[in-house]
Amino acid sequence: MTSLRRWCVVAVVAAVVVAAPLLPRLVPASASDVTAAELLSRVQASGDQAYSGYVETDGAVQLAVGDDFSDLAELFGDRLRLRVWWQDEDAWRVNRLLLSGEEDLVHDGERTTSYDYERARAVTSRDPDIRLPRTSDLVPPSMGRITTDGADADEVSRLPARRIAGVSAPGLRLEPASGQTTIDHVDLWADEETGLALRVEVYAGSSAPVLTTVFEEFSAAGPEPDQVADTWSGQVERDFDDTVDLADAANQYAPFRVPRRVAGLERRTAGTGAVGVYGTGVTRLIAVPLREGDADDLRESLLGSPAAVATDTGTLLAVGPVSVFLTSEGFSYVLAGTVTDETLLRAAEDIVAGVRLRGRFE
Repeated sequence: MTSLRRWCVVAVVAAVVVAAPLLPRLVPASASDVTAAELLSRVQASGDQAYSGYVETDGAVQLAVGDDFSDLAELFGDRLRLRVWWQDEDAWRVNRLLLSGEEDLVHDGERTTSYDYERARAVTSRDPDIRLPRTSDLVPPSMGRITTDGADADEVSRLPARRIAGVSAPGLRLEPASGQTTIDHVDLWADEETGLALRVEVYAGSSAPVLTTVFEEFSAAGPEPDQVADTWSGQVERDFDDTVDLADAANQYAPFRVPRRVAGLERRTAGTGAVGVYGTGVTRLIAVPLREGDADDLRESLLGSPAAVATDTGTLLAVGPVSVFLTSEGFSYVLAGTVTDETLLRAAEDIVAGVRLRGRFE
């Protein structure tokens, strides 16, 4: 074999080696005859399906909500890079990758531990029924279940399949029947066998999605036990907190009991807590009581936005599909969700009128 031929062989082999990982992404997606109703059912039931992968999200909702809710503003207004290992709903790990390190969430049964690489600090909390959104809610399978929660077969239709992270994924469009939501439609593509959503796009009246979350790398193989475990070194400072966030703290300790129904939406959670989560799927809102200082700080942040509207009963800010209202009568409640301004204002009226003292304060 001549020198030229040998070099040609080397070049061909090198090209094959380099291109091999890309080939599954270049193969066209296969058509699927799965019905929209069947795919919807699989997405909704995918919580205990194991998987792992690398996710990128892109949010276009710029919320001016101050320091207490800064994590929410980042979740829905920034680009995030996430690495996820999911065994089932009781055992998972989601790492947010940063330029300076990472921020991790590790869930084990009824506990969740948050780890900050820069601070070398891990805080473990009981995982509550009511909390604010977190990074684990933004991975495509979780977002797929959240947005389709409570959806009926007559609200969905099929979309052509797309190849996502090497997987041929049939598509599904959800067009909510509720007139109270600000979400126009949700498009998602899911692994046909497991129902795991691989890409989710949320639209609110424009041609571009307000939120996209997609796997760039995906595996339906279950993670190894050490990949969903607390594996940080002994140099990490460890603490336990009896609350996971502001909503959890208010629900446990604020001396109020919210009504079971506001603006025609039923409360999702049982119990007699001070925080209410109402509605299903993309027609959902949360109502959280705030201490006076926290309410003042939030009101100042809201009024700093040109889109804010001050009313006789509170302060309203609508940004894309998300509306926020802070009441000003007596104690302060902040309400937020993907519902219309009319729905949010009605809900605020019902909260103010229907909140009662609880426990030893009754």
